Amino acid sequence: MVAQLALKSDDLRDEVKRAMASQKRPTITVLSSLLAIQDHVGYLPNEAIEEVASAMDQTVNAVFGVASFYPNFRFTPPGKHSVEICWGPTCHINGAPMILEETLKTLGIASEGETNDNEYSFRFNTCLGACSQAPVVSIDHELYGKTSPDEVNKLLNEVQNNPATH
Repeated sequence: MVAQLALKSDDLRDEVKRAMASQKRPTITVLSSLLAIQDHVGYLPNEAIEEVASAMDQTVNAVFGVASFYPNFRFTPPGKHSVEICWGPTCHINGAPMILEETLKTLGIASEGETNDNEYSFRFNTCLGACSQAPVVSIDHELYGKTSPDEVNKLLNEVQNNPATH
């Protein structure tokens, strides 16, 4: 993923075009292009919608319709660090609600979204695929199982105090 610096529109368009060109499958679609761009840039800026529309001979509205249909696409830059709490049934009955409450308090947010300083993006996840380790939390795409509110706070503090992650 491209470093989350404030890129100028022309630089952002170059990154979007690079992401679109990097697709290896023989069939390139609006959806595959949007996925490639989000994987590369981290979100779908307006320039991405415009470039995909142009490349696919579609309207901006048609491309935005595809992008806005899928809840995993984001239209704003993510935080530097991602935090996801599994909200599946197994995690839920094994303590995810307590972890959720404490994590939101620690991050200073009320629900999904970014912290005010854009250090963290927080999301619920319906399944992180590790039910036997419930409750499960993902921090920067690394899974932690059999967690507790205190352990998640400790992990978040480690991320925050690690200069290599900034």
